[in-house]
Amino acid sequence: MASDPTSSAADVTSLPRAEFAFPGPLRDRLVAAILDGSKTATAALVAEYEHEGEPLPEVGGRSVVVDSDDRPVAVVEVTGVRVVPLARVDLAHAVDEGEGYTGVAEWRAGHERFWGSAQMRAALEDPDFVVDDTTPVVLERFRVVSRLRPAG
Repeated sequence: MASDPTSSAADVTSLPRAEFAFPGPLRDRLVAAILDGSKTATAALVAEYEHEGEPLPEVGGRSVVVDSDDRPVAVVEVTGVRVVPLARVDLAHAVDEGEGYTGVAEWRAGHERFWGSAQMRAALEDPDFVVDDTTPVVLERFRVVSRLRPAG
């Protein structure tokens, strides 16, 4: 996808930020997957939105994806949102996250490691935070509407 010539720096600064994971190697891999088109979905915990006092994403909403150095790299638009219990995440969503998952169990194990990490527990200010089958998960689909830097 080419850059949208109608996007300006002012447009980008007015958009909410989309931060995938925490800065570092995982974010770098996720941003690369967004830019190369292999990542068209993501998952977050309802608890994350509640902790930050942020509304859930809405179809049509746009945000600017930032990399580990806090630089804007793309503008994405939400194309779908579902909230489901963790046990109801489906294979299509797991695959569309673009992280190489070939099964839901593999997707869940990776996400449980992330959501149960010390970094996530600190971000949620809950040292005992754990997920289980009933934990509400926000499944979001998106498309890149503008690249702000080339893939790779």
